[in-house]
Amino acid sequence: MTHHPAALDDQALLDQCRLEKSRSGGPGGQHRNKVETLVTITHQPTGLSAHAGERRRAIENKQVAITRLRLVLAVHVRTPVPLGEARSELWIRRTPARRIVCSTDHRDFPAMIAEALDMAHATRYDHRLAATRLGVSPTQLTRFVARHPPALAWWNHQRAALGHHPRR
Repeated sequence: MTHHPAALDDQALLDQCRLEKSRSGGPGGQHRNKVETLVTITHQPTGLSAHAGERRRAIENKQVAITRLRLVLAVHVRTPVPLGEARSELWIRRTPARRIVCSTDHRDFPAMIAEALDMAHATRYDHRLAATRLGVSPTQLTRFVARHPPALAWWNHQRAALGHHPRR
């Protein structure tokens, strides 16, 4: 099974990326304006990028930028879904009793969003079929995707292109 880039461990993801540091403007005092704390990470295979500069230390901004990049990748990159059992071990572990259990702040959230959107894509944005293949209810799946507004917007854009009504 092909691993989505949002599901890679930090080092494997960073091996595919270009990392740049620069100065960021705005509040934060002299330290922020003299030190390169703004971190931009670009995923080279896709050209997608994310940045963070609101923290005072570059290492903290790097972690925030990685999380943001994972979410961007989850929304904009599709990977193939196998026939038959398509749920990853992560998805199975995070969906006990047909309920998706994953906070938006958890490290697994971007990978879970990516898997949900990959399945939506594989089922031509039929939320009922996607939910069935993922072993959750259609309501659970829609609510989960809606927890990341860019993911829901992307899903609805794709549904509209196929003549389907938007999910809320």
